[in-house]
Amino acid sequence: MKQLHLLLLLCLHLGFHKQTSAAAPPPEDLVEKKCLLQKYTHRSCNKVFCQPWQKCVDGTCVCKLPYQCPRNGTSVCATNGKRYPTYCHQKSFECLHPGTKFLNNGTCTAEGKFIVSLRYGDRDSEGIVQVKLVDHDEKMFICKNDWSLTEANVACFELGFQEGALDTKKTFHLPGNIHVSHTECLQVRCRGIETSLAECTFSKRTAAYQAFAGVVCYTQDADSPTNQSFQCVNGKHIPQERACDGINDCGDQSDELCCTGCRGNSFFCKSGVCIPSHYKCNGEVDCITGEDETGCKGDRHPAIHQGETEATENLTPNMDLERRRIKSFLPKISCGVKKNMQTRRKRVVGGKAAHMGDFPWQVAIKDGERITCGGIYIGGCWILTAAHCVRPSKVRNYQVWTALLNWLQPNAEIQVAKVNTVIVHEHYNGTTYQNDIALIEVKKHVTKKECILSNSAPACVPWSPYLFQPNDKCIISGWGRDKDNSKVHSLKWGEVNLIGNCSNFYQNRYYEKEMLCAGTKDGSIDACKGDSGGPLVCTDVNNVSYVWGIVSWGENCGKPEFPGVYTKVVNYFDWISYHVGRSLISQHNI
Repeated sequence: MKQLHLLLLLCLHLGFHKQTSAAAPPPEDLVEKKCLLQKYTHRSCNKVFCQPWQKCVDGTCVCKLPYQCPRNGTSVCATNGKRYPTYCHQKSFECLHPGTKFLNNGTCTAEGKFIVSLRYGDRDSEGIVQVKLVDHDEKMFICKNDWSLTEANVACFELGFQEGALDTKKTFHLPGNIHVSHTECLQVRCRGIETSLAECTFSKRTAAYQAFAGVVCYTQDADSPTNQSFQCVNGKHIPQERACDGINDCGDQSDELCCTGCRGNSFFCKSGVCIPSHYKCNGEVDCITGEDETGCKGDRHPAIHQGETEATENLTPNMDLERRRIKSFLPKISCGVKKNMQTRRKRVVGGKAAHMGDFPWQVAIKDGERITCGGIYIGGCWILTAAHCVRPSKVRNYQVWTALLNWLQPNAEIQVAKVNTVIVHEHYNGTTYQNDIALIEVKKHVTKKECILSNSAPACVPWSPYLFQPNDKCIISGWGRDKDNSKVHSLKWGEVNLIGNCSNFYQNRYYEKEMLCAGTKDGSIDACKGDSGGPLVCTDVNNVSYVWGIVSWGENCGKPEFPGVYTKVVNYFDWISYHVGRSLISQHNI
């Protein structure tokens, strides 16, 4: 098979600006129109993390079966009168049967009931919010002080208004026969993912008098869209200036998932998502790219609402805390982290010799007497490579070499593994190089149940196309030939940048869904190192490395305007997980 070499080029001016802080953005529209066409919502795992009772399939958070939940946790009772081992089990069952909502933490009792209602409005969709907590006889009003659209959405969801709340500012007047001078009210705190206020945390305020919270739930007849309105995926219209402000005005979060910056006091995730500022350093990763929990040191704080005050009496358990606890029980994998954390050498663009442990996911594929391609170890017994590198009919010819630095002077750490299976993507096109991806399963040792590849560590497999963006710096490595076609015997690496709009370079040959480009501005010879099937690895803010691309094809190595083309691995996350098992490669959304 003809060996294709890594072609590296980048026009740096093709990248886009990314805002990485909550600084006040300019007043123009911050919504990315192309992204809106994807119709992302709170169930889109390309943009958000799935909840512990969900899993990510084809970019959407879908219901888990209850038995797939961790069994660690506190039992809960649901509105169907049944007890579930954990909150996750109940939410999973509710996900499949929406009428079965959370009732209370603990055992079920015959008299236990939670009630939410709207009072003193002109119609059923509006009014002052009144609740009766489980095991409490009296109905109480909600305090207006800390009532926000987050809580209002949950209240409207529970009352059957699927688009959530329209307004929390409208004033409702109590009848003259109700005296409020000594009436206490309930403070409620929600995250916004709840389907019932019963899941939110209630406490009683100490003040003798409070204004009470009201809400207008969203209905089609109350809608008055304008040319400046933002249309949510669920059909709801909100003022354009409420999009990208970190507040889930839509109720399905679609107003916060396609942003080029954030308004007001909110935090901008690199993936184009705006989150509330109090999610920063709250001990839970909310940006899929992880930067909300970086640089926190000792300044972590619980997620609380701005202006929230301390209450004297907690009346219900914190189910959001329970949700976080359940997340900590989900299976975790270790990938993308080098086992030997040597002092990092300064990265210089262009063909530098690799040292042992620099790229522990890099493997060499030997066909007969020659090393013909590279590959990427992703865990277990599995190697990723390019489809054009291998053929299932030649499975007995292949060997996988790990920890190889120089194939003329083999180092002592090398391990050689025989190949058990070769899986080429069923839609691979050898003419266009579409779907140029394959999996290699190495054989297990006869005395061991699992594959142990010494001096190796798996690279993480990405699940979201928003983990990295054009102009991000990434690393390629391999044993490819030099620009003058001279052989390279030692493993070398180079730093490159991701390129957007690559169809400008390869018209009618570049397929954006399946391919990506990377390179350097001048296409210098020193950066032109690598092998087909080898890795393009990008590292996130937490120093976790993902195999973002597989070396596929290109032209005129080292010349400007001919960037290297890679198989876009994120496009094949479900294909890979189907063959190797989701739990092997995914540490999120499983």
